Amino acid sequence: MPSFYEKPFIRYPLFALIGLTAISIIIIFYYRWMIGVAGVFLLGAILFLLKIADKKLKVEMETYISTLSYRLKRVGEEALMEMPIGIMLFNEHYHIEWTNPFLTSCFHEDTLVGRSMYDVAESLVPLVKQEVDTETITLHERKFKVIIKREERLLYFFDVTEQTEIEKQYEDERTVLALIFLDNYDEVTQGLDDQTKSTINSQVTSLLNKWATDNGIFLKRTSSERFMAILNENILIKLEKGKFSILDEVREQTTVQNISLTLSIGIGSGVPSLTELGDLAQSSLDLALGRGGDQVAIKQTNGKVKFYGGKTNPMEKRTRVRARVISHALTEIISESDKVIIMGHKYPDMDSIGSAIGILKVAQVNEKEGFIVLDQNEIDTGVQRLIQEVKQHSDLWSRFITREEALEISTDDTVLIVVDTHKPSLVIDEKLLNKVDNVVVIDHHRRGEEFIKDPLLVYMEPYASSTAELVTELLEYQTKRLKMNMIEATSLLAGIIVDTKSFTLRTGSRTFDAASYLRSKGADTILVQKFMREDIDHYVKRSKIIQNTNMLKDGIAIAKSDPDSEDYFDQVIIAQTADTLLAMSGVVASFVLARRNEHTIGISARSLGDINVQLIMEALDGGGHLTNAATQLEHVSLLEAEERLNHAIEEYLEGGTKS
Repeated sequence: MPSFYEKPFIRYPLFALIGLTAISIIIIFYYRWMIGVAGVFLLGAILFLLKIADKKLKVEMETYISTLSYRLKRVGEEALMEMPIGIMLFNEHYHIEWTNPFLTSCFHEDTLVGRSMYDVAESLVPLVKQEVDTETITLHERKFKVIIKREERLLYFFDVTEQTEIEKQYEDERTVLALIFLDNYDEVTQGLDDQTKSTINSQVTSLLNKWATDNGIFLKRTSSERFMAILNENILIKLEKGKFSILDEVREQTTVQNISLTLSIGIGSGVPSLTELGDLAQSSLDLALGRGGDQVAIKQTNGKVKFYGGKTNPMEKRTRVRARVISHALTEIISESDKVIIMGHKYPDMDSIGSAIGILKVAQVNEKEGFIVLDQNEIDTGVQRLIQEVKQHSDLWSRFITREEALEISTDDTVLIVVDTHKPSLVIDEKLLNKVDNVVVIDHHRRGEEFIKDPLLVYMEPYASSTAELVTELLEYQTKRLKMNMIEATSLLAGIIVDTKSFTLRTGSRTFDAASYLRSKGADTILVQKFMREDIDHYVKRSKIIQNTNMLKDGIAIAKSDPDSEDYFDQVIIAQTADTLLAMSGVVASFVLARRNEHTIGISARSLGDINVQLIMEALDGGGHLTNAATQLEHVSLLEAEERLNHAIEEYLEGGTKS
């Protein structure tokens, strides 16, 4: 080690001082030689003492450094062998070359050297082969954070079990807010005496209080039909596993005059802010009510929604007052616009075309130009027959335009009315939807996660049989005198008849009222039957699909077209096949898959009500109703589509959720 006095910032001043001292002694020696001799001896003694001190300091420093190096070496060995951090060295063949004692003890073995990583911990090898630098894995019921050094073929293991448990505890104890609404409380209690109403209130409160007590939930009634519940994530997970059985309990035990009370629950979770929780809970409740009630909606921060329940057909509980209010509001919106453009969904059916023609009539009654967007390349045989009939009425046919023409004529004052769908991805032209600011939505489907943004007016009634039924009621409440010709009335009636399967499904008293009104306006039932007549080719195609039917458990039937066939099937044939299959003995739910075109697989689902096919189709980005739903899958093979459908059915049967 260099001497302390050899350092430049010490050496140069010291040399200068010695030099000045020597010059001073020489000068003194010249005048007083005896004092000069004494100065020489004194300087020599000082230099000698400095030399000894420097040597002693050097020896002490070397001794200290040697001791420190030894201690550092011992500490390094101690850390390597004793610290609670696992270290593993492996070779290019994934055999273990060395581990420290801590890691060996984690595997409850004496040594791991020479063992294959595949045998010791199979999950380690994929981590090393991937491009990740760190990952958390489970080894012998403990969590380890693994840091990978590929160049050195070295792994570090940090035990994060306690940290993970604390994180899980934090997640489990996060606050969850639930808003509970009695869907049809007013309808059930209407006309009842005070004693009976009090009994129902007591019964509902008792059921909910018991449910809350059993699950550790704080429950508070805020009005006759509303409750608020506070719980945590751990309780929510338990309720999800039980599929929110409280829905069934309330429905089954609160029957009055053959009408049962049903619950809708909106839940907000996943955020620490109470304000955000409240917003999520209210948004979830609105979504549950928009889908017909009797279900739970859990809206998460990532935009995904889980649904539970929805096992019953929605009861007809809309009022004529609401229809009248909506009709007047629609009149005001149309009156303030320069023109009206009406658009349905892709591959429109009778209900979509019929309701569009009905809204066109509303525009004409209010003396506004109306146009219906139609792509003639995307219509099935039944709609083609309807269009052929429409073409014989030039005044009506002139109102049908292409999507390009609609984009060209739309202005800032144009109102766009979307019928028979509320999903932006399903409309005929999404560009038109994005261009027009003034949008009205009229639909009878249960509300899904995807919804048209910021509409001026929304008229969604999942209790209605069809959108044509809703539009017919709107026509009834138009204040100006309404003249409707035969083809317009027939188109609306065709929409109702097709969606209700000739008044056999989802048919309420209001459905017959609407049909009666249309019949009085000249609707031709014989013409409707002509629209619905089936071609022999269609019948043969349908029979071929039914031949390839596979029965699953619980009476679920899945039929698909021949995977090797190059035939294409329109949506009507697929839907009719599902209806036919459902009519078979022992079938409670039917699913039919067939190729629509080169890139699209269509799936139609039907059920008798025990299985909610809407949830299953929503898991495949589709939608519909409890007993009637469909979806389309892009760029997949028929076998891949069947595999995804089977997976969705299994998830529904196991948990009944959609996320």
